[in-house]
Amino acid sequence: MVAVTEFQKIGIGLVGFGLFFLLFGVLLYFDSVLLAFGNILFLTGLTFIIGFRKTSHFFFQRHKFRGSFFFLGGVSLVLCRWPVIGMLLEGYGSILLFRSASNMNKLRSFFPMALGFVLSVVNVPFLNAFLQSGSSMV
Repeated sequence: MVAVTEFQKIGIGLVGFGLFFLLFGVLLYFDSVLLAFGNILFLTGLTFIIGFRKTSHFFFQRHKFRGSFFFLGGVSLVLCRWPVIGMLLEGYGSILLFRSASNMNKLRSFFPMALGFVLSVVNVPFLNAFLQSGSSMV
């Protein structure tokens, strides 16, 4: 079981609310206020979860410069009330950040680890039992 600090618990909440606001910002025809608030909460939550140094190291590596430029440029365009173009740039930047071949192995191992981390923080008995059993409900 992973030891979770209080800052990481706060970060998970911030990321969750950020994704919530991003989803409803897109569903409400790219509402710029909801998207801006979602972006701020998501990036703040990410910083709380993995730390400031690791977050800055992730975004400001030399080989990830283009992806970071497009992603953070998209965030700034959303903050300047250009939500459609900003979200397109954010999506393209996300693809560039995670597309390199060396990152694919890390990405494949990241998602199961992240799911296990979230399930250890949020104790959902039915979901934990379902995922640990490995059997289908059909």
